Amino acid sequence: MPLTRIAAVAGHFGADIGRALDKLAGIIERLGADGVDLLVLPDATLGGYLGDLSNPDPAHWPEAIDPDGSEIGMLCRMAGAMTVCVGYAERAGPRRYNAAVCLTGDGVLGRHRKVHQPAGEHLAYAAGDRFAAFDTPVGRLGMLIDYDKTFPESARTLALDGARTIAALSAWPASVTDRASRMPNDRQARLFDLYDQARAAENQVVLASSNQTGITGRLRFLGQAKVVGPGGDILAKTWSKGGLAVADIDIDAEVDRARRVLRHLDERRTDTYRNLLRDKGGRPCE
Repeated sequence: MPLTRIAAVAGHFGADIGRALDKLAGIIERLGADGVDLLVLPDATLGGYLGDLSNPDPAHWPEAIDPDGSEIGMLCRMAGAMTVCVGYAERAGPRRYNAAVCLTGDGVLGRHRKVHQPAGEHLAYAAGDRFAAFDTPVGRLGMLIDYDKTFPESARTLALDGARTIAALSAWPASVTDRASRMPNDRQARLFDLYDQARAAENQVVLASSNQTGITGRLRFLGQAKVVGPGGDILAKTWSKGGLAVADIDIDAEVDRARRVLRHLDERRTDTYRNLLRDKGGRPCE
């Protein structure tokens, strides 16, 4: 059976895009030699993340780059046969998006703009407006960017679009309102793991979760990269420091096995979910 080697990264990537690209060249070369097929890098790998979510200072916003610019082209050349998901700040005319791109040496395979925005992130980024899966050499895949995975509808939309693997790219910090003395006791650390496992199990898909580490401004990032199987079981995990979560898995066989008796997507009762078709004010969506 064909095994896919998945690597999810926990690592610190700061504001210097050139330095990040140099770092990625070494990472991708080494993991390519190790047979990695799918590499999921953190949100904001190129350019870093905001240093303050309550009142982000425009003077310290991450540098936004063109989605078809030289930096993305350089990553395609680095990737070769590997499928790589990476996060960056996207420039789109006067707007900026917290975005992710999935690519190989053949070019860009898919894109995602973060839809759900926590706290003051809307001051720095516009919101995306869709979730869509796409075909890759490792099978049909969809992407989420950190806060997106808090909402079950996000991953469910990707699964209904045929995604068997979800890449969840994060710049997810520890709690800024209720700091714990030890990272494992942090409320956000527990939620980060819970969402990863729940989104995989409820959709019976493989989920690869990456995250930033270290400190940027007022934010201390969690790490905790992992690969989760379609039953919600953690197959590989890092902790709060930088590292790689690597797992070999036959994606189709494991997803098919998880769905052999209980098929969550097929067994939904959409006729009973009428509140899902209402907007924030309780009005029917048009």
